[in-house]
Amino acid sequence: MKNYKLSKTIFVCQGCGYQSLKWMGKCPECGEWNSLVEERQNHTLLSGGSTPVSRSRPVTLEAVEMNQHRRISTNIQEFDRVLGGGLVPGSLILVGGDPGIGKSTLMLQVLHRLATGKQKVLYVSGEESLEQIKLRSERLNTVSENLWVVSETTLESISAMANEMVPNAMVVDSIQTVFSPELTSAPGSVSQVREATMHLMHLAKRTGIPIFLVGHVTKDGAIAGPRLLEHMVDTVLYFEGERNNIFRILRAVKNRFGSTNEIGVFEMRDNGLCEIVNPSAIFLSQRPFLVPGSVVTASIEGSRPILFDLQALVGSASFGTPRRTVLGVDHNRVSLLVAVMEKKLGLQLMNQDIFVNVTGGVKVDEPAVDLGIVSAIASSFYDKPVKESTLVLGEIGLTGEVRGISQAESRVQEARKMGFRRCLIPENNLKDLKGLSDIEMVGVQTISGVVDLLF
Repeated sequence: MKNYKLSKTIFVCQGCGYQSLKWMGKCPECGEWNSLVEERQNHTLLSGGSTPVSRSRPVTLEAVEMNQHRRISTNIQEFDRVLGGGLVPGSLILVGGDPGIGKSTLMLQVLHRLATGKQKVLYVSGEESLEQIKLRSERLNTVSENLWVVSETTLESISAMANEMVPNAMVVDSIQTVFSPELTSAPGSVSQVREATMHLMHLAKRTGIPIFLVGHVTKDGAIAGPRLLEHMVDTVLYFEGERNNIFRILRAVKNRFGSTNEIGVFEMRDNGLCEIVNPSAIFLSQRPFLVPGSVVTASIEGSRPILFDLQALVGSASFGTPRRTVLGVDHNRVSLLVAVMEKKLGLQLMNQDIFVNVTGGVKVDEPAVDLGIVSAIASSFYDKPVKESTLVLGEIGLTGEVRGISQAESRVQEARKMGFRRCLIPENNLKDLKGLSDIEMVGVQTISGVVDLLF
């Protein structure tokens, strides 16, 4: 039986992976302009029209044997937390983040911790030479005899080295630079990224090597390449933070071996990233006391509560249209809460500039911090501070009611540990917090009642 190779030219969108037989200026799938690039695909057909028969056979779920794999600890507590307890053998992990945020630094430090524990690890760089990696490793103090480095971009060579060396963990930095000569498209294209990820996924599952893939992100913050890339891997981690801020947050948005939305907090220093075991203490360390517009609230990130300082500034608008600048929380949510305050509290905010910021570079997207936003705006508007030992929690509805929140007990426990003595929480959550006697808990039902209690 002979094989026949057929090739055809197609146009592939570099944003979403949409394929077309002809060029188009605008992708009909994602709406991007000038994103379709010409690529050549090769298909192999068998003579006679027959297809290979799969050797896999279905089995019952009860007959599947479980192989217990012990997780590999990286000896970095915050990193292990995000992964769900450590590295799973054979897992494929995608790490994304803005340029210069510290992805390569984090990967070098993780491999160094593994190498210190007598693990043989391999760092594959497609963007830096060996001299550059050595300079950065000396600055980070991550030089180890068990840490192997190589500068390579060819997919076949990387696979051959992994099969020959069989490391305990491997990093490919970055996946957009890896290419296969069998494909005619340029490195970083949809076809090359998809082929490289698929090949490395099979390598990880076959050999049991945990593989980290470092990925670039687009201007919108999403990992560059088709969305299929995130579906193929086992875990997707985003490294977030402002480049002029010392704090970095590692967030898991997908994890087949642990909980999602778990975060790890790091601090960028001259000698690399340093993990922050108690983020609440760090975020509140520089909090101003008895200053109008500053309120402390709590958010659940993954499995743990984190306290942070939420600040607001309200002032008269200099122009006809008032400004609404929001950092760290949802802009639409703040606009909604301002409208509720105008309706239910009678505050004249339509002619006021409002600025809201979450200190420390944290991004919060849960409704349990609504009461903190309202309290901070009201505090700045009235020019009256909130007591320094007071914590506010609660979701606010459109009618001005304060609704119950989830995991209220863990939030209050964290506040008590940080020295807070008074907590304003929804009335519906009071019945679940009867055992906490050393902290005053005040149940609230409406935002007007909250304002009366605070000011």
